[in-house]
Amino acid sequence: MTETPPECTHWIGADRRYCRARDAVRRYLPGLRCPAHTPSALRGRPEPPPGPGWPTGAWTTPSPQSASALFDQRAVASGKRRAAAHTYRAAQQAVRGRKS
Repeated sequence: MTETPPECTHWIGADRRYCRARDAVRRYLPGLRCPAHTPSALRGRPEPPPGPGWPTGAWTTPSPQSASALFDQRAVASGKRRAAAHTYRAAQQAVRGRKS
């Protein structure tokens, strides 16, 4: 299988065709765009300078499973949820370790 190089997918309405340029194509929210059809270029604005990008925490969301494990551990430690004695003691130690 041969992989085709990426091409600009901007629709040029006056010509009733896609741009299909293959030079310096980058991915944007509306799709693959060449430098002439980037969102900034279409608005007549300069391209934003390259920077560090979004912080790592911007794309990570807390997992509901990890949050439920934390709540479950607290419930076991408080005695509100029944658990084996060794599980109860381990949960109490973990909660005590966080408080200090």
